[in-house]
Amino acid sequence: MANHQCDLVVIGSGPGGYVAAIRASQLGLKTICVESGDIGGVCLNIGCIPTKALLKSAEYAHFMGHADEFGFNFENLKVNYPQVIDRSRKVAGQMSKGVTSLFKKYKVEHVTGWGKLTKSKTVEVSDKSGKVTDIITAKNIIIATGARPRLFPGIEVDHKNIITSTDALLGKHLPKSIIVMGAGAIGVEFAYFFNAFGADVTIVEYMDRILPVEDVEVSKELERHFRKSKIDIKTKSMVKSAKSVKGGVEVTIESNGKTEVLKAEMALNAIGIQANIENIGLEDLGINLEKGFIKIDDYCRTNVENIYAIGDVAGAPWLAHKASAEAVTCAEFIAGHHPKPVNYNNIPGCTYCNPQVASVGLTEEKAKAAGHEVKIGKFPFLASGKAHGIGEAKGFVKLVFDAKYGELLGAHMIGPDVTEMIAELGLARQLEATAETIFKTIHAHPTLSEAVMEAAAQAYGEAVNI
Repeated sequence: MANHQCDLVVIGSGPGGYVAAIRASQLGLKTICVESGDIGGVCLNIGCIPTKALLKSAEYAHFMGHADEFGFNFENLKVNYPQVIDRSRKVAGQMSKGVTSLFKKYKVEHVTGWGKLTKSKTVEVSDKSGKVTDIITAKNIIIATGARPRLFPGIEVDHKNIITSTDALLGKHLPKSIIVMGAGAIGVEFAYFFNAFGADVTIVEYMDRILPVEDVEVSKELERHFRKSKIDIKTKSMVKSAKSVKGGVEVTIESNGKTEVLKAEMALNAIGIQANIENIGLEDLGINLEKGFIKIDDYCRTNVENIYAIGDVAGAPWLAHKASAEAVTCAEFIAGHHPKPVNYNNIPGCTYCNPQVASVGLTEEKAKAAGHEVKIGKFPFLASGKAHGIGEAKGFVKLVFDAKYGELLGAHMIGPDVTEMIAELGLARQLEATAETIFKTIHAHPTLSEAVMEAAAQAYGEAVNI
């Protein structure tokens, strides 16, 4: 058994854990990161990165289906689906190796195994058999164990016919039909992915619209495009059960008091996530939970001194960049610096389907509920020359301003590459920019980002291209 002493031990190496470990080491803290799997956690290995690789393949598949519009013709075009999956795995592997190199560069020690808190300053590390291999004594501990797909009674996930997002990432069989249970970002992205490769897709969502956390107009626009792509959408529908049967799956749903049985080759459970809080010693130390996630303060501190939590295990929003932001704040706080708390009101959200969806700040509905009198600026990509040039003239930019001061309260976009465009609006909100600041900033032409300038101008009656 190996014994270690350090300033900080981080349990988990996802976008929260590895960032915290590296930042802490940069600040002079002797740091150890405990990880049982591949470095990079869910995001790099079975989440954000490989899904984006898959979605790029889906984008190309969509293009190939409309290539004649661009002057190309293909005969006997074939899809090598296993190769699509293999490429995403190679991308994930490259990114994981990259973080391993960063650990070496910044002298972060990696201990392989499962970490468990036994005292407020002690972590035991066990191997697959449960044998304790390492004991780490640290001045501070960061819990960054992440989360996993939530399983519900009655939904019989067998990882073959009824699958999770992880299974969808790794499986090399393209189903002819699939039922996607849940229409949050994960469900919507996979619905688009399978549809792009020719599968018959049905989405089942309990709320009254897909992507229910987004602005209502954005949700409606995405639903319109999905239906145009022959995706069947059933909102206000509760999944009562899902089970494997001969030849596929049966999903029983209830809508408006009526029961319906849906049949398909496969079903994807994308209803939610749950924190990885089991068997890591939380109960023994009395660490407080809230709705199944570790409760933290503005500096990621738990109720137990010197123990912190970041990322998905610490609650919503369950986003990699939120985890990384918490990681930096937490590491700097532990190192004795005076960082500003994470601004949870300015965390962008992105959904990488086609058309893409991106947002930051308040929706129109929430801004009004908060007591703001608002001005709305909206610019359609149908009026964008660049959008027409790339064959993606769909969607819009919608900006929400405070009518009294002109401050940008929220930005909501659906259309081509809006996940890349959202950073401008996040920066604008961080700097408390007004509508005039935005539309008086010269945007290059022709670009998609001109739509941001035009939307801001439209809110104040100064737009010239709509």
